[in-house]
Amino acid sequence: MESFQMIAKTFQGLEEVLAQELTALGANDIEIGRRMVSFSGDKEMMYKANFCLRTAIRILKPIKNFTAKNADEVYDQIKAIRWEDILDVERTFAVDAVVFSEEFRHSKFVSYKVKDAIVDYFRDKFNKRPSVRINKPDVLLNIHIAQTTCTLSLDSSGESLHRRGYRQEAVEAPLNEVLAAGMILMTDWKGECDLIDPMCGSGTIPIEAALIARNIAPGVFRKEFAFEKWNDFDQNLFDAIYNDDSQEREFTHKIYGYDNNPQANEIATHNIKAAGVSKDIVLKLQPFQQFEQPTEKSMIITNPPYGERISTNNLLGLYQMIGERLKHAFIGNTAWVLSYREECFDQIGLKPTQKVPLFNGALECEFRKYEIFDGKYKEFKKQEGESEEGEDRKESGFKSRESREFKPREPRKPGEFKSRDDRPREFKPRGEFKPREFRKDGDRERKPFDRERRPGGSGEFKPNREFKPRKREEE
Repeated sequence: MESFQMIAKTFQGLEEVLAQELTALGANDIEIGRRMVSFSGDKEMMYKANFCLRTAIRILKPIKNFTAKNADEVYDQIKAIRWEDILDVERTFAVDAVVFSEEFRHSKFVSYKVKDAIVDYFRDKFNKRPSVRINKPDVLLNIHIAQTTCTLSLDSSGESLHRRGYRQEAVEAPLNEVLAAGMILMTDWKGECDLIDPMCGSGTIPIEAALIARNIAPGVFRKEFAFEKWNDFDQNLFDAIYNDDSQEREFTHKIYGYDNNPQANEIATHNIKAAGVSKDIVLKLQPFQQFEQPTEKSMIITNPPYGERISTNNLLGLYQMIGERLKHAFIGNTAWVLSYREECFDQIGLKPTQKVPLFNGALECEFRKYEIFDGKYKEFKKQEGESEEGEDRKESGFKSRESREFKPREPRKPGEFKSRDDRPREFKPRGEFKPREFRKDGDRERKPFDRERRPGGSGEFKPNREFKPRKREEE
């Protein structure tokens, strides 16, 4: 199959994690940019990227790079494309524009120009035109403009990939599924011990952790992907990927989710059942104040309130309590906490061993690692065989929020992708990654999704829709 370039979009701070996922999947030419990772592969890799990646928001397939100084030049470049290979007059389309330019100040205006060029192309050549549909079009196009550098892409995902399909309900300000999965993967937890989220809300971290522990592809819950409506969609190829559960594994530990809100506990219960992972997750209505020392080796990953979208009567007191519980009831274990305010972290009263900048929506947060030990810090490090200089080592290659400054990027040339330090670089994984192998069995009959055939299946999988073989809609 023909190989082509693709772009996986993600949140700022998750680029390295996404690049490691792509390496494990077997992608080629991986390069890290800002909020994106470029890679190359064939149609099968594009299907796998949508179906398997946990930290990607969407997968774009660039179809033209060009330079334009005004709207008329954009129009001419778009109209010059051979559109009958991509669209036909019976299909609907939509255009999403992302613009960072002094020449093009309004993204909607750019979208209209692209739409006009496509419509005029079909009208001039076939005396007919395809229709524009904003919601669930047959073909979704993305145009990205940085100053005068333009990239037109096909969006192969459609609805954002963070919308897994298992969420039945949500609490106020729920954690994004892509961010939750990225946080878990950053900790290197893959199910080797128990995992605890003492403030789990609607259960996003526990659910994503269960999917990671069992290596269940996040795309298995999706109703559809945009590429399923493309002219060149290969039904047998995607059926083989969709039905392949050979990479799934057993999980012998437990995931615990606690919250002091009865409504959140009920919502989390529904979401966990919809994801079919009730056997792996133990939910309990319990405030963090009552947290006790686990009997088994455990890791905490949690996202407490920041006081931004969710108000709390005593925010600093909450973080004091978190620090107190960690010091007295989590000895010998590791905790990771995502938060926003420096004064909140200060109240925890523990020295972090890592600080990773992450964005939660528009909020520039930090994901901090705390190694909880019994005794003095220097003695703890000495036992690990580390020198005192290890305390001052660089924190995961990231600077803390106080000294770190985000600067706008210079525009990229067509086809060029840059790393955070503006030097193009090829992604090199830290360890050994084996490309994920998928069975080549596209000829076999597509089975409905059945949680009973999955390792540890609980038989509780009851989503709003029935999983069955995907069929292209009749035109």
